Amino acid sequence: METLIQSIPAAIPLVLPLVLVLMVVTNIIVEVLKNLTYNKMPTNILAFIVAMVVTLAAFFAACQIADIPVAWYTVVAAIVLGFFVCFAAMYGFDKLKQTMEQINSIKQKNE
Repeated sequence: METLIQSIPAAIPLVLPLVLVLMVVTNIIVEVLKNLTYNKMPTNILAFIVAMVVTLAAFFAACQIADIPVAWYTVVAAIVLGFFVCFAAMYGFDKLKQTMEQINSIKQKNE
């Protein structure tokens, strides 16, 4: 537990590249499924479902590979990351990057 908490600051710079990779995978899957469903499902709902499935699958695979125990808070963090992936897939990586920079500037002003 203690080593997991200590490794969080080291993992933060990996979040945006991870979101980028998951976003690209999500976009590819959504485009294929969008053509298969013939617009029977709204694209934003499809993107949300695919982003969550891809993110949670990547999370559980990474936990299995790295031998990290799965706790409720890590699953919650993966779901939050899934929302970031969904946002980036729907609105683009540039908008996500801009939002993350705004969050960081607010944190710096509060310190």
